[in-house]
Amino acid sequence: MTDISHENVPSRARRRFPGISSRAYEHPADRSALVALRRLTGFDTVFKALSGLLPERSLRLLFLSDSVRVSESQFAHLHDMLRDACYILDLEKVPPMYVKQDPQPNAMCIGMDEPIIVVTTGLVELLDEEEMRAVVGHEAGHALSGHSVYRTILLFLTNLAVKVAWIPLGNVAIMAIVTALREWFRKSELSADRAGLLVGQDIQASMRGLMKIAGGNHLHEMNVDAFLAQADEYEKGGDLRDSVLKILNVLPRSHPFTTVRAAELKKWSETRDFQRIMDGHYPRRDEDKDASVSDSFRESASHYADTVRTSKDPLMKLVGDIAGGAGDLGGKLRDKFTGGGGGAKGGAGGSATTDGGGSPGGPQNPEEGPRKA
Repeated sequence: MTDISHENVPSRARRRFPGISSRAYEHPADRSALVALRRLTGFDTVFKALSGLLPERSLRLLFLSDSVRVSESQFAHLHDMLRDACYILDLEKVPPMYVKQDPQPNAMCIGMDEPIIVVTTGLVELLDEEEMRAVVGHEAGHALSGHSVYRTILLFLTNLAVKVAWIPLGNVAIMAIVTALREWFRKSELSADRAGLLVGQDIQASMRGLMKIAGGNHLHEMNVDAFLAQADEYEKGGDLRDSVLKILNVLPRSHPFTTVRAAELKKWSETRDFQRIMDGHYPRRDEDKDASVSDSFRESASHYADTVRTSKDPLMKLVGDIAGGAGDLGGKLRDKFTGGGGGAKGGAGGSATTDGGGSPGGPQNPEEGPRKA
């Protein structure tokens, strides 16, 4: 990593955030998921063991030998974007960045001691300058938040779980930690998206970038408003069976669904919190040591309570109704799945009972697991 020259200012006038703490943009669900992850039985033991075993030198040598290191003479436009991002977020050092040949659009920030940013050729070729700037800011946000450590552990444990899968019960503990890590990482992506917006300071570019990641380089065929409408339809559509399927679909993923990310970022860009940061009012790094963990956890709990209360998802609405004393769990589940309660007997409702008879008991566990993590 190289020191930043603060004479190197962004290529266009953008607000800079001297001394900004990652607490300024971290999503409440990111913080609560990380707290829960650290409380997971066995995580501390695994973390301490892996800290000295992970082949970080091997990773650095691999990228150095088989990728292109971004510099003033190689991918100079990315080099400028990276320095801009670090200047705006006031990172003390610029992480090394590599471009890796891979048609799949992707970017990551990994490393135990010091972060490394890697972007694929598929992503570089897909995005325009302002869209790419948001992605580089996204990865710089991961670096500032210290996410690279847990991302590296997740990559290692995922590979390890595959290797020991043949051992009876050999990967149960590993997969429990991997599942918790994935839940945290999905939430951390929401935080990094916010960092990308603080760097790019162009919500339309951020929206376009996410839309391209979902649908490819066909902007003339896509529309941001229609794309965001998909997220709304995804959240409120269907019945309890669809809610369960959403949970099962997202469990293996390291990233939230793209429409959900876009909707979350657009919503945050319209909040007072975002405007306060843009006006220069935000928590500083030198105040981090005085930050209250309990306050952060209460904020996270409040966020989840608000999510349940305002969600249009059928399962979340049911949870909210039950929490508000609207009825007993068994009765509400039976009515929701069968269309009952008023004596209705629609054919679809009848088949739902058959298809989903075991679902109320089964799917609750996947939902509860990620919520705790």
